[in-house]
Amino acid sequence: MRKKIVVALGGNALGNTPEEQLKLVKQTAKYIVELADTYDVVVTHGNGPQVGMINMAMEVSHEEVNTPQVPFAECGAMSQGYIGYHLQQSIQEELVKHNMRKNCVTVITQVVVDKKDKAFSNPTKPIGSFYTKEEAEKMELERGYTFKEDAGRGYRRVVPSPQPMQIVEYKTIKMLLENKNIVIAGGGGGIPVVYHYNKLRGVDAVIDKDKTSARIAIDIKADIFLILTAVEKVCINYNTANEEKLDFLTPKMARQYMQTGEFKEGSMLPKIEACLSFVEHRRGGQALITSLDKASQALQGKTGTIISREGV
Repeated sequence: MRKKIVVALGGNALGNTPEEQLKLVKQTAKYIVELADTYDVVVTHGNGPQVGMINMAMEVSHEEVNTPQVPFAECGAMSQGYIGYHLQQSIQEELVKHNMRKNCVTVITQVVVDKKDKAFSNPTKPIGSFYTKEEAEKMELERGYTFKEDAGRGYRRVVPSPQPMQIVEYKTIKMLLENKNIVIAGGGGGIPVVYHYNKLRGVDAVIDKDKTSARIAIDIKADIFLILTAVEKVCINYNTANEEKLDFLTPKMARQYMQTGEFKEGSMLPKIEACLSFVEHRRGGQALITSLDKASQALQGKTGTIISREGV
């Protein structure tokens, strides 16, 4: 039986503009199709630049042309479709080149979060454009947004970043995978939704895409959770004279490094947390962190950092 793998793409696989993205995903598609020759593949991805671009365009249009206000959750859904379209097209072209009888499909993915999650009382995730203090204060008053100063560059709107609780479409993802499709899902961490009187409602929030990817991997009972990022291996003492590349991490080792601050928020920390969530929920599962161009070699045990319960 073929193994199931969830591949979480980093931002370096997508680019920042439609033109750059289309160019980059053609190369990304080659690696994905190479994996699909051996594994049943679910692909997840980020959407930071894309959803910011869409959100900004909608806000400018609303302010200048008086078009309807578009909620952030809807902007997230648009970004899933736009990125999925580019990935599907490039993957399908690559499948034809390799004469592989597979299809590729994007699932617009909703992710349930807890409306009581403490993240909702402390928004931290910056989105959209930079504004002056005066502009930010005006929008806070008019729209109820929350703004925070961002590293001396101006003020940006911040939204909550709650924990993913449930993948609404996970059974559909699993069914498509079992029917030999390459599935693109969980884009940008998914569209955050909450239950309101037993109905789902979108909320203004951003879920960490690696944590959503781990949740998908757990729910579909994946064998491998592969995070592709900008580095070949996880490091301690990163970017210092004492930098050390890690071949292997157990949950115990990872948590010791986390306590000493080796992994930074907004960088490697959420990736490690996502891997720990997967290996601790999926007994026998293995997580792996490496770069896009080293994916095949990492799966052969030649590089990358393995996170596993083995030895615990």
